[in-house]
Amino acid sequence: MRHYLRHLDHLMLATAVAISAFGLWIIENATANDIPGNPRYYFNRELAYVVVGTAGMLILAAIPPSVFRRYQWWLYGFVLATTAAVLAVGSTVQGGQRWINLGAFQFQPSEFGKLLLILGLSGLLVRYRGSVSENKLTLMALGYMAVPALLVFLEPDFGTALVYSAITLGILFVHGAPWRHFVWLGLAGVVVLALVFSILPAAGVQVLQPYQKDRLTSFLHPDRVDTQGDGYHLTQSQIAIGNGGVTGRGVEGATQTRLDYLPEHATDFVFSVVGEERGFVGAAWLLALYMLLIWRGLKLITYSRSTYGGLVAAGVVSMLMFQIFINIGMTIGIAPITGIPLPFMSYGGSHTITNLLAIGVLQSIHVHAQTADEPVTYGYGYSYG
Repeated sequence: MRHYLRHLDHLMLATAVAISAFGLWIIENATANDIPGNPRYYFNRELAYVVVGTAGMLILAAIPPSVFRRYQWWLYGFVLATTAAVLAVGSTVQGGQRWINLGAFQFQPSEFGKLLLILGLSGLLVRYRGSVSENKLTLMALGYMAVPALLVFLEPDFGTALVYSAITLGILFVHGAPWRHFVWLGLAGVVVLALVFSILPAAGVQVLQPYQKDRLTSFLHPDRVDTQGDGYHLTQSQIAIGNGGVTGRGVEGATQTRLDYLPEHATDFVFSVVGEERGFVGAAWLLALYMLLIWRGLKLITYSRSTYGGLVAAGVVSMLMFQIFINIGMTIGIAPITGIPLPFMSYGGSHTITNLLAIGVLQSIHVHAQTADEPVTYGYGYSYG
């Protein structure tokens, strides 16, 4: 036990716990008036999620990364089965069918699917590198991601499908996919956007839900935003952040949050609450913690003694970076509103637990890299036992 504790990345662990604690504090204040007679309803539930996620994180840290790789196809099958089950028997909330009701817990497979995709896709690339051509390997990776991403998109959950894509691109980049592949992927993305927003709608085929299209249209054409309609979320978010000033207005002075003008203030727009209550200082402190966490993850990519560990670390870092950028960006108007939560801060069981488990996987790579339980790697893809 002492050996295991000594080889943890204590700075990464402390940073993840600090952000989670800050998130609990913000949620407690922001939701005090949401449930009459039960001001700690959301706080107590989120605290339980953090405790469960932290316990899972410490357990995963003790498991060698090679175990995750060994069960990659079982994990992939679990993602496909549970995501498909959501479409068949899932609960619908606010137009999205994304959860499986387990009584006291609403299980969201697409959230856990992010981490399982990282573990499985990394194993796939390591297994077939050198035995198939670069072109085929990239296509295999895209196909591996596309099936669960399509199922998630059908829920509909456009934001999480984008996270799956960002994870795949990050892993392919660190894996060393040729630059021409990214150029072709960029061109393919342009074609897909043209099909979704122009060609198919003109033919009478609506790919996106009306509210999804309205959100993206509001972002692309801010001058046409209806502040009481499609642009209400962004308008209230910008007001809240602007009102915060340098040091914030405190809990009582945060009228956008306290009087419920700011929608989804415990989930999608929790950063707006930070800006209003704690101001520039609080927002900057949170961003500094995120930068520290990302730095530790990036360092682990080169620190890992195995190709698999490096790719998994790249996937986790890509997942966190993309979610942080998009969530904060949408609260200030530089990214479209896609419903992507803020890691360790937004309220939500599956989301909170998944992020903490992802840190546990990073800790596993760190622990077992130092103890030489993984084969030594000299350059990506060339492993000598």
